Amino acid sequence: MTGALVTEVENAGAVPTVLVVAVALIDPDGRILIAQRPEGKQLAGLWEFPGGKVEAGERPEQALIRELHEELGIDVKEACLAPFVFTSHAYEKFHLLMPLYLCRRWSGTVVAKEHTALAWVKPDKLRDYPMPPADEPLIAWLRDLI
Repeated sequence: MTGALVTEVENAGAVPTVLVVAVALIDPDGRILIAQRPEGKQLAGLWEFPGGKVEAGERPEQALIRELHEELGIDVKEACLAPFVFTSHAYEKFHLLMPLYLCRRWSGTVVAKEHTALAWVKPDKLRDYPMPPADEPLIAWLRDLI
């Protein structure tokens, strides 16, 4: 077999990798913002860290700044985003790679523009909220940090 043919056979069952960015917004009381996914979206009703897909040509930080403005109505400067940890999770139709940033400074008031609800939660209480499988491993990291 040629190298190209072997690669095609090996990749026949491959699923695309999707790059998504998320943030743990941390308030002065050490609480983290989580957002409930709206009805009609995949994983509706589950709680997640705010963020979204990285579009073609965007850097992760640019995507996160855009998403936070669109979803929560806040403005974040890139210097206020601290890369923290990432998660990698295989869903049925795609593989998700999601870096999580920490952010303690933003301007504006947090408003649920696209989510059903928002909650400010102490890290040791995050497990009380059902989350997508990709978000769950991040809880331990945040609990140990804050």
